[in-house]
Amino acid sequence: MTPKAAESPEAGLDERITGALVGAAVGDALGGPVEGYSPDRITERHGGRVHGIVGPWNGDAWRTARPIAPYHKGDGHVTDDTLMTHALIRVYATVRDHLDAYAIADHLVPDLMTNPRWIPELEAEALPLQRIFLAEKWLVARLHYGHVDPREAGNGNIVNCGAAMYMAPVGLVNAADPAGAYAEALDVAGAHQSSYGREAAGVFAAAVAAACTPGAGVDSVVAACLSLAKDGTRAAIEAVCEEASRHRDFESALLPLRRAVTPYDTVGPDYRRPSLGARRPSRLHAIEELPVALGMLVVAAGDYRHAVLGSVNYGRDCDSIATMAGALAGALGSPVPDEWSKRVAEASRLDLWEPARTLTEVTRQIFARDTAARRAREAAFTTLLGGPGCSA
Repeated sequence: MTPKAAESPEAGLDERITGALVGAAVGDALGGPVEGYSPDRITERHGGRVHGIVGPWNGDAWRTARPIAPYHKGDGHVTDDTLMTHALIRVYATVRDHLDAYAIADHLVPDLMTNPRWIPELEAEALPLQRIFLAEKWLVARLHYGHVDPREAGNGNIVNCGAAMYMAPVGLVNAADPAGAYAEALDVAGAHQSSYGREAAGVFAAAVAAACTPGAGVDSVVAACLSLAKDGTRAAIEAVCEEASRHRDFESALLPLRRAVTPYDTVGPDYRRPSLGARRPSRLHAIEELPVALGMLVVAAGDYRHAVLGSVNYGRDCDSIATMAGALAGALGSPVPDEWSKRVAEASRLDLWEPARTLTEVTRQIFARDTAARRAREAAFTTLLGGPGCSA
């Protein structure tokens, strides 16, 4: 498969937000059924690389194969990545302004705890709290029961991609302002994560914001990430994207990208059996998902289909990798295949386009408020400098 350049400078805010959010959900659904496995195991299970929506890894035995996690991953079902993304959009719809860690405590946590919703993997209506992973349940334990300062509640949690995986809305609200997205996401993610998990949340939001900039391309997105990322996160992105630049198809890139990120990854070679040093705070390490998602975006030259399929076939935490790659390619303007988005929406029983409409409306309102505040400060500062309006 040869990727095609996918930058679309003409795409407007509505199209970019829709592309990012639908693209993230579809990537999530494609990656879910092969999450946790290696490229070789995926090829063995499916008789070749995955090229679209596939069924559960254990077929009809999905209910009993993993009793502690009886989730119907596959057949177009989104996972907790999308559930958390949509939950964050609901917080924006309530607050209708920029968010901080307190908004997570005041709005996101109650939403997870008290509002039953359709959970595709459970094929039932349930509280989102009953589906999310332990790293996300931490939010409830720390903020609702522990009454911890929201800005510090992420300290002590396992360091993973839990916060980063749902930060696309922060990047979209701050479209074309990577530094603003980075700062807001770091604040929001402080309630959930620390160390390089929190850093990845900020950098992913910045990447999405950069992808929304008119004229943006893969190179400018990576450059924005490198200009903001710190410590091991920056080093991992640089190493993976440098290796990715040597490849033009995901088939040849799968193992080299894994080798490039290995020095920064704490989980180790067996994803289902993490090493003793896994997911602990460090300035030297990084989550695996964000660098690899950016690497697949580079390999694919921004093409949605190629970036997502590369992420899916990479294995390991591939639903989150494909969520991030899908959001970035969609924000750049590469179209999400209709045959995938329609099937995922139908199978998951979710309107994938409604959250995008909601966030677009809220983003316009926030931008208008930001513009008014900026102009007021400019006028005040001009006066301070002795400019027009100053009475001598």
